[in-house]
Amino acid sequence: MDSEKRVKHIGIVGCSAEGAALCYRIICAESSAYLGQHIHPEVSMHTHSLADYVDCLNRQDLNGVGEIMLSSARKLQRAGAEFLICPDNTIHQAFSVVEKETPLPWLHIADAVVMEAKEKGYQTLGILGTHWLVDSNVYPNKIAQSNMDWQTPKERDKQEISRIIMEELVYGVFKSESICYFQTVINSLKEQGCDAVILGCTEIPLIINDENSALPTLNSTRLLALAAVKRAIK
Repeated sequence: MDSEKRVKHIGIVGCSAEGAALCYRIICAESSAYLGQHIHPEVSMHTHSLADYVDCLNRQDLNGVGEIMLSSARKLQRAGAEFLICPDNTIHQAFSVVEKETPLPWLHIADAVVMEAKEKGYQTLGILGTHWLVDSNVYPNKIAQSNMDWQTPKERDKQEISRIIMEELVYGVFKSESICYFQTVINSLKEQGCDAVILGCTEIPLIINDENSALPTLNSTRLLALAAVKRAIK
């Protein structure tokens, strides 16, 4: 157990249950490769109601989103967390609000994803996620800083993907027709010149992966979880 004492305590600011749970499971499962059998960093998680976030997003109140995230951050600090992650791409829109008052350092989910894309030599990334995420600068700003390009789905597809995420995936509902819809949209992004696709919603990896996607996938949930493990060890 000495290895546990040498690693940092990870705090997870959760948003949706499925995304937060998946991120937690990946942290625990992947840590063994670095620390030894059954060993993983200490992990604490706090989640406010998803409805609180959705209400702020619908009102385009990013300050409100940021305050909810900060509320979780402060509680996690009191629980002993030493740095924070948020396995939800959409609410990273409020990151600039959070940074100003955060009690602890954060890892940004888009940094983890774009770093992986750059290391693999991708040039044009498709962005999938909720309509709030796809219409935001969460990924475009990071992608542009790395001298890559990006594409987003057509408006109709963007709205349908958002519906599937918010009405199905966040509840753990995985329909075959919804998987097919995602696959069709990914095919369209490939035709638009994308050479990889960002799974920019932490629930998308529950139904889409490299095996059923026409493009290589950048799994934001997994990449953030691995970045957290490496940060904890470092």
